[in-house]
Amino acid sequence: MDQVKTSVPVVPKDYKSKIKPVWCPGCGDFAVLSAITKALAHLQLPRESVALISGIGCSSRIAAYTSVYGFHGVHGRALALAAGLKAARTDLTVLVAGGDGDGLSIGGNHFIHACRRNMNMTYIIMDNEVYGMTKGQASPTTAPDWLDSKLTPHGTGLRPFQPAAMALTAGASFIARGFTGNPNGLAKILVEAIEHRGFSFVQALSPCPTFRPEQMDWKHQVREFEEGPTDDLATASQRIHADDGMSTGVIFKTNYPVFQPGRAEHGDLDAIEREFRL
Repeated sequence: MDQVKTSVPVVPKDYKSKIKPVWCPGCGDFAVLSAITKALAHLQLPRESVALISGIGCSSRIAAYTSVYGFHGVHGRALALAAGLKAARTDLTVLVAGGDGDGLSIGGNHFIHACRRNMNMTYIIMDNEVYGMTKGQASPTTAPDWLDSKLTPHGTGLRPFQPAAMALTAGASFIARGFTGNPNGLAKILVEAIEHRGFSFVQALSPCPTFRPEQMDWKHQVREFEEGPTDDLATASQRIHADDGMSTGVIFKTNYPVFQPGRAEHGDLDAIEREFRL
């Protein structure tokens, strides 16, 4: 975290905009919005010191529902936009939000390299294992035998991505999984993620009641990891692969060098032009 706290106490609702969410009733993304605002209020961060960057999809609408700086980007490019912002404005707390399709399909390349660079920002993937905004297609985290999509009526036949394992392999220095059925627990994870110096990845299990109503049973399946976070890669990998994807908590936390590219001083156009001269 790179900034000072507010001088006047703020509460979670202060971080919400006047725009009302249009998510379907029961969508887990409501709880992610609540968790983000609770985390920011706990940290007492000035609204003008926070930026929330999102991609495309149901979950990515979240930027409009907050009162911090926001940018609703294009499909799969939220992390690229966020990296540019963090490079130019190191003083900002940069949050990035999107869905499993946005972040792991068209945005998959940006995801693995964002983990590798380890810039100081927090990425939240709201994982409902489906493309909700485009009416229920299978996503990279959808089980191979899910039969309720018109595009894949016999299932995808493809092994799903394991987001936490991808983040670990690619080099993220903070990896956690939360559940929208426990917004206070998710807020606690986000506080720790934001305070961590480096790239923090949080997978938020976020049921889709419209296209995946069976996910409402997740509340009976989710439980916390029995052990706390580790800084050992082998232990973290074993823990991730031995789990069914329903355990929550901070999985991995370590200190890797934080990447911060050099840049010319603000307003020094001559210096910028000189860099491009042949």
